[in-house]
Amino acid sequence: MKRIVVFCGSSAGQDPIYTQQATLLGAALAKRNIGLVYGGAKVGLMGAVADGAINAGGEAIGVIPHFLQQKELAHEGLTALILVDTMHERKTKMNELCDGVIALPGGFGTMEELFEMLTWGQLGLHKKPIGLLNINGFYDALNQLSHTMTAKGFLTAENRDMLLCNDNIEGLLLQMEKYQAPSKTKWITPSQS
Repeated sequence: MKRIVVFCGSSAGQDPIYTQQATLLGAALAKRNIGLVYGGAKVGLMGAVADGAINAGGEAIGVIPHFLQQKELAHEGLTALILVDTMHERKTKMNELCDGVIALPGGFGTMEELFEMLTWGQLGLHKKPIGLLNINGFYDALNQLSHTMTAKGFLTAENRDMLLCNDNIEGLLLQMEKYQAPSKTKWITPSQS
């Protein structure tokens, strides 16, 4: 993988472990010579993952809409800062630049970005690995929900398993390296294959 996009909170959360792990993830990507693509901000977990990559000598590319840059949230020390007009353009550009996705803890914005990438993968629009760094069980409930979606007939097991999960950075990166996209997209039924 040449670059990984990291979706995460613009807040740091209440437990310092979130910031610590975000910083370590940025450094781990740099150590593996994997570029970081992220939302471009200097605050919260976003700033921590960028600082981790930069301080370890790695590439850090931010993608931020003009209206957020104007609020002085943009990180000044990045390899590159790409300005876009809308949140939709931001996600599209991030997708174009990356070979994989990692979600750290975050709020609605992080979930929206994560689920859009999952949906695109389910529809066969990309074959990129998508992982959750499950810090202190943050994503346990989401994993349980995905199993409920499968049990209730709204999600296939193959599509559920697109979402990789690990509480260890190196373990997650290894899972992502070995990832194989589903052989069928959502709308191909067994009778069509």
